[in-house]
Amino acid sequence: MDFLLLAAAVALASFGFIAGRLRAEQFSFSGDIHPNSRPNAHGYFVLMWSLVPVVLVALGYVFFSEGTSRAILRSELPDGFSILTPGELTTYLDTVARAARMPDFLSGERVFDTVTERYGEIRGTVNIVTLAIAMGLSLAGMFFARRCLSPAFRARQHVESGIEWFLFLCAALAIATTVGIVASLVFESLRFFAEVPVWDFLLGTRWNAQTSAEFGALPLFFGTFMISFFAMVVAAPVGLFAAIYLSEYASRQVRSIIKPVLEVLAGIPTVVYGFFALLVIAPAVRSIALWINQLLIAWGIADGAVLAAQPTSALAAGIVMGIMVIPFVSSLSDDVIRAVPQSLRDGAYAMGATKAEAVRQVVVPAALPGIIAALLLAVSRAIGETMIVVMAAGQRAQISPDPTSDLTTITVQIVSLLTGESEFDSPKTLSAFALGLVLFIITLLFNLVAINVVKRFREKYE
Repeated sequence: MDFLLLAAAVALASFGFIAGRLRAEQFSFSGDIHPNSRPNAHGYFVLMWSLVPVVLVALGYVFFSEGTSRAILRSELPDGFSILTPGELTTYLDTVARAARMPDFLSGERVFDTVTERYGEIRGTVNIVTLAIAMGLSLAGMFFARRCLSPAFRARQHVESGIEWFLFLCAALAIATTVGIVASLVFESLRFFAEVPVWDFLLGTRWNAQTSAEFGALPLFFGTFMISFFAMVVAAPVGLFAAIYLSEYASRQVRSIIKPVLEVLAGIPTVVYGFFALLVIAPAVRSIALWINQLLIAWGIADGAVLAAQPTSALAAGIVMGIMVIPFVSSLSDDVIRAVPQSLRDGAYAMGATKAEAVRQVVVPAALPGIIAALLLAVSRAIGETMIVVMAAGQRAQISPDPTSDLTTITVQIVSLLTGESEFDSPKTLSAFALGLVLFIITLLFNLVAINVVKRFREKYE
C-alpha cells in the first residue's frame, strides 16, 4: 500500500506538472498577452495541488488506518469476546494484526484464523478506499489548479507561498514534537508524584524502584553528576588545549590532518566506547586502585582497603565518557578561538607580547564565553549518555565518594525501568518519566546557559 500511494503521488504530480506547463506554453504561443509567470511556475502550481491531497491522505492513512480497521473488526467480533478485558482484547488484536501480515498464516485454531482472515479483508478494503480517495482528490486538485491558470495568474507567487507554508509546517512539526515530549513527561510525572511525594523523590537516599518500594533518586543524581564531572576533567583540558594548538600553533597541513582525526571520535558508536571502557579502562582502574590499597597498607597508613576497586567504576566510565566528548569541546572551542578578531592579536604583539602571552592573556579571555558554552554543551551531552555507563559504571544506586566504586545514573535507570514486561501505570514505570523530566530540566538549563553565553559572545564581536 505504501508503494502504491508513493507511485500514485509521483505519477499524478508528474502529470500535473506537465499539464500546467503545457497550459502555460499555450499562453506564450498565443502572443496576445505576456504571461505573468514562466511555464515552470505554472507547472509547479498544478503539481502542488496534485501532490498535497495525496500527502494528506497518506498521513491520514498512517495515523488512522490501523485504528479504523481494528474498530471495524471489534464491532464484528462475536459476543464471546466480551469476557475479555480491554487490555486482553488489545493484546489479542495485536496478535491478529501480526498474523495478518504473514502470508498464508494458519495457526490451526479456527476462530483465530477466521478473525485473522477477516482482519486482512478489512485492511484490504481500507487500502483500496484510501487509494481511491487519494487519486480522486489529487485529480480534483489538478483540474482546479489548471482552471486557475491564465496569462495574468501569479503562479510564481502562489508556488513560493506554498513553499513558505511547507517550511513553516516543518518548523511547527519540530516545535510540536518538543511540546509533545514535554507534555508526555509532565503528565506521566504528575501521575507518579500523586503516589510518591516530590521531596521524597528528589531528596530520598534509597532507590529500589524495581519492587516499587523506594523512590529516593538522590543516588542517581549523585552518580550522574559524579561521572559527568570525571568526564569533564578529561575532556575540558584536552579539548581546550587541542583547540588552542590547532587554532594558534598548528600549520595548515597539520591542522588538516589532526582536526578530522579528532572529529572521528564523535562518529564512533557509544557501544564501542562502552566495550573499550569495560575491557581496557575498567580493569586498569581496578588494578591501580588495588595497588594503591596495597601501598597504603604496606606503609601503615591504612589497616584495610581504602578504595573499593570494583570491576566497574564511576572513574572508568567518566574517563571514557570524557574521551567521547573531547571532539565537542575541541571543535567548538577551535571555532570560537578562530573567531577572535586578528586585530586583538596584532595589538598584543605590538605591545611586545610573545605568542604564548597573547594566547594566554588576550585570545583565550576574549574567547572565554564561547569556550564556556562549549563546555556546558559537552556536559549536557555527557549527562545524557547511557551505554558507556551501563557497561562500565555498574547499576548500584548508592552515594559514595569513592571513584572506584560502581554507581548508576539517571539514564541507566530509565532504560532499566522501561525494559521488560510491566504495567504502564505502575509506580515503577511512572518513575522513569519522573527521572526523564528531571534529566530534561537539567539539560535544558545547561543549554539555556550555553545559548545565553554564546549570545553575549556574538554581541561582543558582531
